[in-house]
Amino acid sequence: MGSPGISSIFGQRVVVGVGDMAVSNNANVTLSTYALGSCIGVVAYDPVAYVGGILHLMLPDSSISPDKAVSQPAMFADTGLPLFFRALSGMKAERSRLRLIVTGGACVLTSHDSFRIGERNTKATLDFLSRNGFRPRQVITGGATNRTVHLEVANGNMTLKTPEGNGGFSLAA
Repeated sequence: MGSPGISSIFGQRVVVGVGDMAVSNNANVTLSTYALGSCIGVVAYDPVAYVGGILHLMLPDSSISPDKAVSQPAMFADTGLPLFFRALSGMKAERSRLRLIVTGGACVLTSHDSFRIGERNTKATLDFLSRNGFRPRQVITGGATNRTVHLEVANGNMTLKTPEGNGGFSLAA
């Protein structure tokens, strides 16, 4: 029979970097992305299939760097969002059951952000979701604070951490 493996005793953390994404159906996994400033974090969870994912997109539109969009499509809203939802579907998540939270999109620069990247990222993300029939349960964007997100794949619990404090959401309910 043997002793249990370390991953069954302790959960595994998968860190989603800037311009990247991860999806999982492993109950031992917690997906995390850190320091969402002007970037957007899209958190998705299917409570029937026990599939979750996080997309950490950096920019609204891939036309500024088509080569980068080919090598790192999750970096951009217009290429990353379709890829993210295809990956969730590939793990048997059903779009009608997906529960979404969108966060980030802050203005974290000390001087005025004339490019309004956070605002543009938020708009591009919400426009895509709306066009494709997705309605996020929560949209927690804007402001001037960075945000860190953790999603427990086993139960859909999401923790949102900011310098001001933490909040919790259940995407399973």
